[in-house]
This record gives sequence, C-alpha cells and structure tokens, in this order.
Amino acid sequence: MTTTITVAPSNLIANLNWRYATKAFDSSKTISLEVWNALEETLILTPSSCGLQPWKFIVVTGPETKARLRPHSWNQSQVTDCSHYVVFASLLKITESDVDKFLARTVEVRGCTLESLQSFRGMVVGEVIHGPRSKVAAEWAVRQAYIALGNFMTAAALLQVDTCPMEGFVPAEYDKILGLPEKGLTATVCCAAGYRSETDKYARLPKVRFTASDVVEHITV
Repeated sequence: MTTTITVAPSNLIANLNWRYATKAFDSSKTISLEVWNALEETLILTPSSCGLQPWKFIVVTGPETKARLRPHSWNQSQVTDCSHYVVFASLLKITESDVDKFLARTVEVRGCTLESLQSFRGMVVGEVIHGPRSKVAAEWAVRQAYIALGNFMTAAALLQVDTCPMEGFVPAEYDKILGLPEKGLTATVCCAAGYRSETDKYARLPKVRFTASDVVEHITV
C-alpha cells in the first residue's frame, strides 16, 4: 500500500514552530465557521482508551458566559478575548451504561451485532468498571481529555489558528457555571482558540526546547 502525504513534513514542523501559548488574543477576530467545524471534528475524532470517549467538549463563544468564567480563571484575558473557549470536561464516573452506549454506537456505525461485541464488553467492564482501573476511573478519564487537547492544538496550528492551553482555573466554579455535575462531568482543562494580537510579545520569542539528544532515545534492537 502506498501512503499519500497530504502535509509536507517541513510544513508540519513550520506550523508547530509558529504555534505558541498565545497570551493576548485579538478580540476583533473570529474563527470562521468552516475552520471551526474542522477543529470541532478533530475533537470528535480524538482517540481514547477502549474507544469510550469519556468526555464532553463545552465550546463557549457567548461573551456573558466568558465574562462569568474569567474571574475563576486567574482573570486571564484569553478567556474573554479569544474567539472560541473550549472546556474539556471528563466523566466523574465510568459505568456499564457508558460502555453500552459506545457498543450501541459501534453497531450503528459498523453494522455489526451486539452479540459479536460481548467479548469486548466483558473485557472493558471487567477492567474499567469492576477491575483495578475502576479505582482510578476518574483520573483515567482526565488523561483521555488531555489526548483531545493535544489533538486539538496540533490541528489548530496546521490551520494557523492560535491556541492557549489553560489549567489556571477553579474547576468547582466552572462546574457550577456550566452545570456540569448534573451531567456527571467536571472541568478538566481548557483551551482558548482564536488569533493572536499584534501586541503579544511572546509571539516573537523563539521556542525554548531541549535538544533531541536530551529527550529522544532510539532503541533499534
């Protein structure tokens, strides 16, 4: 099989070098619907352990809600000045109904039968619901949300959309404002997306990263 490269490796690296944690957004610029729809799809397409997708992505564009969130975000301007503010919420608890929801979707998409998935169901339920992982299921869901964050930020860079990942917020206050507990969710991490302000000095600073020899190790045998 021949693999067709749709993004040149040099372009990928150039876009990742262009990307930085944007400190100041231009509040007058909005992500177009076409671009946003693509970015939203990258969230949906994010891989997760066992395929369970233990998350929900809360996309905040309303100025009123942004204003309510900002005081609980160390008063960071990115919250109100960005175009789209994404709150990555993870499930507080994983249940058998969550597994069955995924299996039902699998049947719908792939045209298989529930009977053919029973072995897989038993494995997931035995491990995630009743097994060792059940004791850390909430933390496991949080880690899945971070996979989505990375996927989203890389996709945004390829589309020349600026982002800023944000952990500086009070989850309990976010949960109340967004009504997450009644949905079995909690705010895990956030990401502001939009377009950088020309006044953001951090856009012009070179990245500080360790060299490949410091962080990459190749094992060839």
